[in-house]
Formats: sequence, C-alpha cells, structure tokens
Amino acid sequence: MTSPALSRRAFLKSSALLSGGIAAGEVPGVIVRKPAGVRIGSLDFAFEEFKYRMPYKFGGTAVDRVTLLNVTVEVVSPSGKVSKGFGSMPLGNVWSFPSKVIPYDETLRAMKELAGKIAAITRGFTETAHPIEMNHQLEPEYLKAAAELSVALKLATPIPKLCTQVTASAFDAALHDAFGKSLGANCFRTNTPELIGHDLSRYLNNDFKGESLQGYLDAEPRDWVWLFHSVGGLDAVAESELKERTGDGLPETLGEWIRRDGLQRIKIKLQGENLEWDIERTVAIDRVARETSPDVDWKYCSDFNEACADVDYVLEYLAKVKERSPKGFESILYLEQPTRRDLKANLENKMHAAAKLRPVVIDESLTDLENLLLARDMGYTGACLKACKGQSHALLMAAAGKKYGMFLCVQDLTCPGASLVHSAGIASHVPGLSTIESNARQYVPAANAAWTGRFPGLFDTRNGKLATAQLNGPGLGAVP
Repeated sequence: MTSPALSRRAFLKSSALLSGGIAAGEVPGVIVRKPAGVRIGSLDFAFEEFKYRMPYKFGGTAVDRVTLLNVTVEVVSPSGKVSKGFGSMPLGNVWSFPSKVIPYDETLRAMKELAGKIAAITRGFTETAHPIEMNHQLEPEYLKAAAELSVALKLATPIPKLCTQVTASAFDAALHDAFGKSLGANCFRTNTPELIGHDLSRYLNNDFKGESLQGYLDAEPRDWVWLFHSVGGLDAVAESELKERTGDGLPETLGEWIRRDGLQRIKIKLQGENLEWDIERTVAIDRVARETSPDVDWKYCSDFNEACADVDYVLEYLAKVKERSPKGFESILYLEQPTRRDLKANLENKMHAAAKLRPVVIDESLTDLENLLLARDMGYTGACLKACKGQSHALLMAAAGKKYGMFLCVQDLTCPGASLVHSAGIASHVPGLSTIESNARQYVPAANAAWTGRFPGLFDTRNGKLATAQLNGPGLGAVP
C-alpha cells in the first residue's frame, strides 16, 4: 500500500524509477517512504601513479607527480539488479593537507591509509539508500576515522576535513555512478526527493524546506563549457623565460598554448606574498594573450591560493593592475581565495571592499554549508565547486550557492581521466555555470592518454572550450 502522504502521481513516478525508467515531471517536496536506493555489495580500490611532464607551482609549492585513487563498487537495487560504478580522483595532498612540518610522502601516506579506512567504513554500510543519503551518514564516520588515524600516525598536524573529503570523493563518485546505472539514468537526473527520500533541508538548512536538489540542476548537459587554462608560478609566459624545452611536442609557452588550443580564458596563479611580482605577472600574461589573439574577449581568474595577508593586498593588486593595464583589469572575471582557509580563525579577513570590484570566491574554505554562510558574512560573493570534495558535496553546495545568489565556478585538482569527466559533469549541469579548469592536459597528459579518443573535445580542445554534450550517459558517464 502507498503512504497517505504519497500522491498517486508521485507513486506512479517513483514506481517507474524503481523499475529502471525515469518518469517526466516532479513533485517538489514529496517524501517517498521507500526511496529507490541501492545497497553496497562489494567495493575495491587501487592507486595509480603518474609523473608530471613539468612542475605545477601554486601556493608556493611545486608539484611534479600525482597519485590517483580509483574506486570500483557494486551495488544491488531493491529488485536485485547488480550495477557497477567507478570513481577516480587525485590524492591532492599538497593542496588538501598542506604542512610546513610534515613531508609530502607522509601526508600522502596518511591519505592512502585513510582511503583504506574509508573503504572499510563504506563496505560496512548496510542500508539501502541514495548516494546523497549515504554520504550524509558516512562523512561523520570518515572524519572520526581521520582523527583516529592522525593520532595513530602521530601526525604533527591532524588530517584536515578538506583532506578527508578529497580522500572520500572517489568513493562517493563511484556510488553515484553505480546508482545512476542501476536506474539506467544519468546521475544528474536522479536527485529528486522521491529518489533521495528527503528534501534538501535534511542536508542543508530550513531555507530549503520542501525543495528538491534536482530543481537546482539541469537534466541535460550543456554542449560546451569554457576552459580556464592555468598558468602556474613556474610556467613560461614568454619564450625568454624558457630555460630549456622538454621537447615532447606539447606547447611550452603561454603563446604556444593559446595558438594551439584557441584559448580565451586564463587562470593566473599568483604568490599573494609578492605584490610587485603578482602585478607584473598579470600584466605580462595579459600582454601576451592580447598580442597572440587580439580579437578575443579575454577573461581571467586571479588565484592567490590563500596567501594574501589581508584584503588591502588584493585592493592594491587590483588598483595597480588597472593602472598598468586597464584592459587587463577589465578582463579579471573573479578572484579566488585570497586569504587563509580557516575562516573562523581569521574573521578579520573580510572581503567586502574587494567584492565590490570583482566576485571573490572561496575554494579551500568550502567544506560545508556553515563555512559557505560564514564566507558570505565575511564578504565573499562566490564559491568554487570541486568534484574532489565529493559529488554529493559539490551538488549540495551548488544548490546553496544558487539559492543565495552567489557566483559559481568549477575548478579541478589537476584531474585526469575519469576525474575530469566527474568534474566536467558538474560544470555542464549546474545552471549558469560555464567555466572549468582542465590542468591535466598541461601537466600530466600521460594520465589522459586512454581517455582522449573516448571523449572527443573534452580531453583536448582547439577552440578554448570543452565539449560536454556527450556527458549524458548512464551514471557519471566515465565508464560504460
């Protein structure tokens, strides 16, 4: 029998979903007593290592390698159907677990050991549920495991929440992928209250009472999204900056990248501690971009990687860039995480003045709704969505950002292969969001080699855009 709270229309629709089809329409706020979740059957994970073709410097650190965490999961639907899901994500320890006292190898080891604990916790989840609900229940256990591991390994700095989310993200992606495939549907069409079993207020706050996550997403991907090409702190802008060429056939200066890939968007990695360098770097990049492609309507992201002392640094940077390159200043689309990620410990770092000039977005700080709302109070007007924090997290923060009228963008963690597919899926399904990074094509193309032919225009581009219309298959679309 159906619940009295469940309308006939909602019952018919949820029955269609349970049988593997997606019915049209939606009933906002309706809660189904028995949502069409899945149960975890088996779960395996493995690591994959790649060296960068050239170092990528950001936040004062040069990265020259990547460890991918690949997760495969089998889930069982209420009808007994078995479906397999796949998730992959870089273990970006330099970004998610920065430390001046713990070496790279030790933070990486901590993430690898944490992956094993997260795998065990996830295997032990016996409920039948939607991946959003699974992650909601599992994340506190993941954080508890990270705290215990920090003590066991005698880490000088405990594993941060952001690091735990990055480690868990491949598991979350695999579950979403498997759930979509169990219904024969793309994951971005499976986030209704009827399927999840709850409205958005359970995962965010009462501002979202009666609202559907699906209402904040496009069911179909956009045809393309703008590519933001990253210029790291060690990257050659001009030919004169090249000490020696790698000779691998790929572009090695900014001008060469612009000509080959038809670039129109650039992410500028800044120091945040050397104002004159940051100003000169921005002006030089703008000059090369306009000399190479004078007819392009250039747009830039200035990324300080939380290194600025305060908003005054940002304001002086903007004023000096405007003075030396008015067109360059006008091309700055947004500013990314100027000051330290621990917002509560640095409440004086307010961004109101800078946000009057350009959107100021949080990146490292965005680990939950509490920090999003705190950032808004501190003057931030935008947020970065990242697949590396988890599919569930990215979708929920997209809904919150849209609800509160914030500027949204998608950044990656130098994501190759399936992890780029995960990231591009988010960029192409969040309404009004049309920008994404794709750094692996620059720094670790070897990790993309097996994927380029399968996704034309996504792993390579010649018009400054990434093709995303193809990201509409079952699950997350990375693996059949």
